Amino acid sequence: MISTGMYLTKLLEAYGVDTVFGIPGVHTVELYRGLAGSSIKHITPRHEQGAGFMADGYARVSGRPGVCFIITGPGMTNIVTAMGQAYGDSIPMLVISTVNSHGRMGSGEGWLHELPNQQALVSQVAAFSHTVNRPEELAPVLARAFAIFDSARPRPVHIELPINVMLDDAGHLAVPESVLRLAPPEPGYEELVWATDLLDAAKAPVILAGGGAKWSAQEITALAERLDAPVVMTTNGRGILPPGHPLAVSISPSFPASRKLIAEADVVLALGTEFGPTDYDMYEDGFFEIPGRLIRVDLDPAQLMRGALPEIGIVGDVLSAANDLIELVEEKQRGGAARAAAARSEGTSQDLTEQMRGDLHILELVRDTLPGVVLAGDSTQLVYAGNLGFDAAGPAHYFNSATGYGTLGYGLPAGIGAKAAAPDRPVVVLAGDGGVQFSIAELASAKDAKLPVILLLHDNKGYGEIKSYMVSQNIPPLGVDLYTPDFVAIGKAYGWHAERVTDLDGLKAALVAAAASDEPAMIVFGDDVRDEAVKVVAGS
Repeated sequence: MISTGMYLTKLLEAYGVDTVFGIPGVHTVELYRGLAGSSIKHITPRHEQGAGFMADGYARVSGRPGVCFIITGPGMTNIVTAMGQAYGDSIPMLVISTVNSHGRMGSGEGWLHELPNQQALVSQVAAFSHTVNRPEELAPVLARAFAIFDSARPRPVHIELPINVMLDDAGHLAVPESVLRLAPPEPGYEELVWATDLLDAAKAPVILAGGGAKWSAQEITALAERLDAPVVMTTNGRGILPPGHPLAVSISPSFPASRKLIAEADVVLALGTEFGPTDYDMYEDGFFEIPGRLIRVDLDPAQLMRGALPEIGIVGDVLSAANDLIELVEEKQRGGAARAAAARSEGTSQDLTEQMRGDLHILELVRDTLPGVVLAGDSTQLVYAGNLGFDAAGPAHYFNSATGYGTLGYGLPAGIGAKAAAPDRPVVVLAGDGGVQFSIAELASAKDAKLPVILLLHDNKGYGEIKSYMVSQNIPPLGVDLYTPDFVAIGKAYGWHAERVTDLDGLKAALVAAAASDEPAMIVFGDDVRDEAVKVVAGS
């Protein structure tokens, strides 16, 4: 007999799934019967929230959905936070769970892991949540999930299998030799022609590039060069244009320098950006505006009409739209490099504080020391500075949880997922002593999976960013000064190489050594290293 749980594994293989994150439990063991003999690698986190964050990091680096196997009840309530982060940042994630059998599901009789309505709970952080009531439903619902991942705004999808259905015989169901994968929608030609007319007539165009554009970096670069238009990149769009490119602007549009550049543009082309306040109005001052004519390209027609209403709205794939516009628009010099340089210069000198510039220096040291590095960040001070002005080396090389949903504890498990997706690239986790304790048990997961991630841990004995904010608002800083353990000892106890560095030279040496090792490494630093970075930047 082939159970529905075993049939699921065969379907996942048909869709090219190579990694699953999950914690086996009595309600999910049948899923593991087929997994054991398959081509799919299994990684075991120490908490279901960690599984979700790992799947998120995996998806951001690979471009493929991260997949999780999760138990009924507490497993699902644990992963909901991770699904919320992925939902907010439009990350493809497939969460497959069990649920109590028919007749027990939602009965209120107190069965193990019972919830009144698990599907209703999870549906708030998913593109859809579906209960599979018979084995024949499984293949069609997976097809729906991958249709969203491939051709719509990617977000988590939840599929739950009642335990009795998971055990049902699915031997009569064929595993397809190939599965239908949908292409993203092509942008309308008429809208592209209208956009071309505006862009050709523009004297000072600007491109805004968000996370929905990160897989179109080569095309956007070519389009920007043809238009001679500066490219302002949101946090999730960083690296679309690389550091040193004359049209690249990584200064946040929450800052006056970028806002001035955008306000002086007669035409703004927005590609795959939702205009979220955490990118465009981080300080909630309400001063972001686009006086010029706005063209928006987005997969999601509803999002196209949120935030900033366009004069021309193009529903479709950014990659296709950029390719089409490259062929249609007129190549013309418009002073783009000078305009971008002014925004970078003003933003660095006027908008970024000395501490922010020092933190950016540390991030740049990591980037330049480890070519191709992926930086997976928690909500922590280095990341906050990075979101305001870091030049990532390439698309999907820098991401974090400090925008959108804004969770803590994300960095370490997300970095593990990123390393699973890109084992040949260095992955550095950016975390603080407060946030890392949300998920510190995932140190064991990296060791189990033999994934040599590098944890760069800022130990400042508390929630430093929140403390600064409370002081600035004349609020007594209560609850932000924390007892912190000996992280080096903890790292060693988990089998990691762990050390504390006290200066920038020590940090660089530790990074080089960690990248050359096949073991995970923890590098702990304090405010002394940040203070040195501030002095270096001030003296340069």
